Amino acid sequence: MSEWWYNTRTGEVEEGMKSSVVDRAGPFPSREEAARAPEIIAARSRQWAEEEELDER
Repeated sequence: MSEWWYNTRTGEVEEGMKSSVVDRAGPFPSREEAARAPEIIAARSRQWAEEEELDER
């Protein structure tokens, strides 16, 4: 089974760990999901921020 990565520097989807670790986001189970990496990362960041805000109350 292949792993897919999103290259944050180039915006390209890559099969396997081809780029430097500082430029990779993933792994993702499919090419399609890796292509949505910026959207997925933003949604997770919003969720974590909301959870932290609730913890601080």
